[in-house]
Amino acid sequence: MINNAQNHLLSQMQAIESLAKGQAMQPEVKTEQEQSFGDLMQQAIGKVNETQMQASSLRKAFELGEDVDISAVMIAVQKSRISFEALTQVRNKLLTAYQDVMNMSV
Repeated sequence: MINNAQNHLLSQMQAIESLAKGQAMQPEVKTEQEQSFGDLMQQAIGKVNETQMQASSLRKAFELGEDVDISAVMIAVQKSRISFEALTQVRNKLLTAYQDVMNMSV
């Protein structure tokens, strides 16, 4: 089951991907404050970092013999891996879009 933070991260990544592809983006939820693109990227990176830190702490607790379920550890590690791979793909798309813009003749 995907929680709200993951849904929010996924919607941010989809918005970034649509921007990278040059497609118009329609916001799903309007917020009280308008956020810049840099803020959205920082939040996405922060969420990925949180999932990695959580997976690391669960793995360490399991290795130390604490009462941690192995399935919870494996799920956390996989969530961390998938979110990092998604962020890497978004970064690659952004770099490609940036290079395309820089190579345009004015």
